[in-house]
Amino acid sequence: MSAIIKTPEEIEKMRVAGKLAAEVLEMIGPYVKKGVTTDELNQICHDYIVNEQQGVPAPLNYGHPPFPKSICTSVNHVICHGIPSDKKLKDGDIINIDVTVIKDGYHGDTSKMFVVGKPSILAERLIRVTQESLYKAIKMVKPGVRLGDIGHVIQQYAEGHDYSIVREYCGHGIGASFHEEPQVVHYGKPNTGEELVAGMCFTIEPMVNAGKRYSKILPDQWTVVTKDRSLSAQWEHTLLVLEDGVEILTLRNDEEIDRIIRHS
Repeated sequence: MSAIIKTPEEIEKMRVAGKLAAEVLEMIGPYVKKGVTTDELNQICHDYIVNEQQGVPAPLNYGHPPFPKSICTSVNHVICHGIPSDKKLKDGDIINIDVTVIKDGYHGDTSKMFVVGKPSILAERLIRVTQESLYKAIKMVKPGVRLGDIGHVIQQYAEGHDYSIVREYCGHGIGASFHEEPQVVHYGKPNTGEELVAGMCFTIEPMVNAGKRYSKILPDQWTVVTKDRSLSAQWEHTLLVLEDGVEILTLRNDEEIDRIIRHS
């Protein structure tokens, strides 16, 4: 199995889906505050995707067992795939909201870290370093670069700040399917792994723990937590490999990185 190279028509659909996913994260920001439940955040996102965007929330009923909600809400020591519930957010909580919108049969997948009230210095630093590791990886993307190069730069940066990289979960190819080849791991050796070519679409979504890298799945068969209950952070973008660089299909207005990064 190798990556599905997107046609110009498919790329246009990926751009639309990516933009919609980014807009969901922009929309939900003001609602992430003390006292709100993650289930309320889920309902707001669901209604927005279905009613405003005429899209489909990809996580809903995905997988085995079927994921029961429309977004993932991963709070504090939850690494990923947190299921929205009636638990209220409290001051100092950090939360990753992961959104995937299907529009016209194509997927846009992105996640962002939010902070409730005032974060601890530890949490703030973890969130920043994780986002910086994503940006460092994105800036490398161009034809000829290999997936091991991308994993290596993320691993070096995060571990250089005494954090650890979750290894059981990774980025992935994306398009008409939610998860396509290749797998994009966030650790690795330079000059190994699949070579990037123009027309590939995939996500990079580093999961970085403040403590050890080990994870476990809760009995709901979805929620992944740090074994040592240390904080975890994640950021995710859907990317398109261009002939001379990369386009961030899920870029938000609050970001200071260019949508298109070209390498002459």
